[in-house]
Amino acid sequence: MKREIWLDFLRVTACFMVMVIHSTEPFYLGGDGGLILSATDAFWVALFEGLCRCCVPVFLMASAYLQFPLHYSAGEFFKRRAVRILIPMAIWTLVYALVWGEPVHNLKGLLFNFNYAAGHLWFVYMLVGIYLIMPVLSPWAEKVSKKELSIYLGIWLFTLLIPFVRELGSGGQAPLVQAADGLPAAALFPLWGEASWNPFGTFYYVSGFVGYMLFGLYIKRFIPNTRQKATQGLILFLLGFTMIVFGLLKRFSETGESFPLAGDLSVAVAWEVPITFCSLFVLCTALGLTLIFRWRCSSERRSCHSERSEESPFYRHLILPLSKAGYGMYLIHMLALVPFSGWFRTSLGLGPDGVLGVWTTPVQILGTALCSFVVVGLVAVLLQRIPRVGKYLMG
Repeated sequence: MKREIWLDFLRVTACFMVMVIHSTEPFYLGGDGGLILSATDAFWVALFEGLCRCCVPVFLMASAYLQFPLHYSAGEFFKRRAVRILIPMAIWTLVYALVWGEPVHNLKGLLFNFNYAAGHLWFVYMLVGIYLIMPVLSPWAEKVSKKELSIYLGIWLFTLLIPFVRELGSGGQAPLVQAADGLPAAALFPLWGEASWNPFGTFYYVSGFVGYMLFGLYIKRFIPNTRQKATQGLILFLLGFTMIVFGLLKRFSETGESFPLAGDLSVAVAWEVPITFCSLFVLCTALGLTLIFRWRCSSERRSCHSERSEESPFYRHLILPLSKAGYGMYLIHMLALVPFSGWFRTSLGLGPDGVLGVWTTPVQILGTALCSFVVVGLVAVLLQRIPRVGKYLMG
């Protein structure tokens, strides 16, 4: 299968964006749930979330673009995914369980879910679910028409509005309740068939991250790679970015008139509604970024599809190794990011009272992300190159 070189550039960019997002979280999550120390911190949080929140959807669309529909049997697909995804996840899940928190408690919890001290591992569990359904949908995906796929995507687009419909129906921000699993969860305003005895409403089966898988297929099949589509992608990205920024700032302002803003977990959950991964404006930024990269890396200069690009030292020695090790980088990056984040915050101070004034927070966010990206990238590439062992460590 021919390598889609533009996807290597996109994946490396998305990997860095993940680290920016996780470097931003300490500036609005803290205390009992939500904590923003200053108005400048609120602005920088909104800005970086708007720019980078699309990282997870981008990964899913890139994966679907390459893998969906399946190019080989379901058995072969699962075998390859097990080596690529499950074994590295199991290894690093154990590492996090042993080095963070209470090891015995963490290990017991792994029977039921990921280690909450390493919260970023939620992504792997979701990804496994997407892979489980790919063989089921592949026969349909091979024959689906543009009109038929558009209808399903239209239904999925509607589901992205459901969090806002729930808030509207409940008359405001839903309080947190203790769910059956013992975890705090937003009390849901029941919609379209949902009830206490049935959480699987009308749109349950066509909602969630599966929509990004379908969008990856739609881009590959039905969206031509032209300057016009790239321009539309830029407009989509700017629209999504703008709405995320204003949506977050509006939510922050509704919490209080003066800083610091603080609240329990329900406040933090309410803040994050505009930036949930399955939301309309995050989709806009993810789709826009994908279209931009696809055209930019295969335009008149053919910079990412030509033989000259494959021979480029920049691509061969930097982008390609990082792209191949991208999954491993995701798995291990928190082991570097957390110490770097703590060091920057201790060294530079916090908010406008910090060493760099209003620039303290963005320097901390970008410095943490960049240092983590460089260190983790180097480690992941080196580990992946260990003979016979590397693929089990980094995927």
